[in-house]
Amino acid sequence: MAQNSSFDVTTGVDLQEVDNAVNQAQKEIAQRYDFKGSKAAIEFKRAENVLALVADDDFRMRALFDVLQTKLIKRNVPVKNLDVGEVKAAGGDTVRREIKLKTALDGETAKKVAAAIKDAKLKKVQAAIQGDQVRVSSPSRDDLQEAIALLRGKDFGVELKFGNYR
Repeated sequence: MAQNSSFDVTTGVDLQEVDNAVNQAQKEIAQRYDFKGSKAAIEFKRAENVLALVADDDFRMRALFDVLQTKLIKRNVPVKNLDVGEVKAAGGDTVRREIKLKTALDGETAKKVAAAIKDAKLKKVQAAIQGDQVRVSSPSRDDLQEAIALLRGKDFGVELKFGNYR
């Protein structure tokens, strides 16, 4: 009997790295001349996986977001996993923006990943959705490597991680 090999497709962000990037961005904002005397702030709500940005106006909000995005990129946090909300007016002549962190594959993305594998018609490769991950299995490890290459070549709107390769 042939042993099936498999791997899991997931997504997520390292919350500690996000926390570090937010701290670095806050330090830079405190030092920068264009933010002196402004109400610019970044708050990381870890329990809700949300970043809350507050600034005086649209221009400062864009600059604040650029600083945050730069720090996240330097810390290898996938920017694809950010669900950036709209800029909304808040009290006290400020604007707010919420950024949600995608820490798991949602059902729609998992279906797209499974469908992409099935549409590629790789020999004996099966994809099964298991909660917030997709398990891909096949008797041939070479076919699994082809499946990984196929998934890396497509854009699903999130950064895919491949783990538990057995």
